[in-house]
Amino acid sequence: MTLNPWRLRLLTHLEMLGTIRAVAQSGNLSPSAVSQQLGVLEREAGTALLERTGRRVRLTPAGVLLASRAREILAAMDATEAELRGLGDEPAGTVTLAMFQSAVHAFAVPAVARLRARHPDVVVVLLELEPHESMQALRRGDVDMIITTTDFVGAELDPGIDLVPIAEDSIVVVLPAGHPLAAHETIDLAACADQRWTFDVPGSYMSDLATRLCREAGFEPVVICRFNNYMIALQHVEAGLSIALLPSLAVDARFDVVTRALRAPVPRRITAAVRRPQASQPAVNAVLRELRAR
Repeated sequence: MTLNPWRLRLLTHLEMLGTIRAVAQSGNLSPSAVSQQLGVLEREAGTALLERTGRRVRLTPAGVLLASRAREILAAMDATEAELRGLGDEPAGTVTLAMFQSAVHAFAVPAVARLRARHPDVVVVLLELEPHESMQALRRGDVDMIITTTDFVGAELDPGIDLVPIAEDSIVVVLPAGHPLAAHETIDLAACADQRWTFDVPGSYMSDLATRLCREAGFEPVVICRFNNYMIALQHVEAGLSIALLPSLAVDARFDVVTRALRAPVPRRITAAVRRPQASQPAVNAVLRELRAR
């Protein structure tokens, strides 16, 4: 049995992303090409790896087993390649970095731009994931590094994970310009009980956090819209249609909105996390240096 590493990687991506279409988009392929290659992988493995449930596919027990082994094999190959390249003076290789939404423009994109100028042989693949999802992806070996928050790190930390502090921010109330509550330097969240809210999508980090904070303040928020894009949320607030609770990192200066700190502060510690074997790799260290240089 000869298994092709590229097709093994497609299988691991399918397990992580859930659909053939998502795998195709992540690899700039057509869905039919992904399906065809996974079919070839089944023939190479000599067993069924996928089964259809309506319009979707899921991994068979054999597919789950092979995906698990494939992550180990591919991680070892990537590590070996990075170590070989690292024997030279210049860091090289591919680093997959997963992060939550507000960290994309605040940390990841500026760091990658600086890295490209200083270490052109290091390629950084960016992947947006919620904090609770990114830690799981790191532990599985699906990504090389994550930017997360201590909200999720504490419960899942193990001796195989290294943490590198990057920055701190806080949760703020975002108001339209001229909103009556903007007259206050800080806001007691209970004073917002009669407001209309923009929230993140259900099940996301910020949706869960905002809901919890409102309930702790003694009210059930009236959520009139949900967006998984902070830019759209800020546009909605700017138009005077709602208010929001967002990380201060997410507030873009291009929008005419006002931010106010909560009277009971909700700080966040932003942290990079890597698996221990990768912490010594030159390419990973180069990315970490740029993230901390912000």
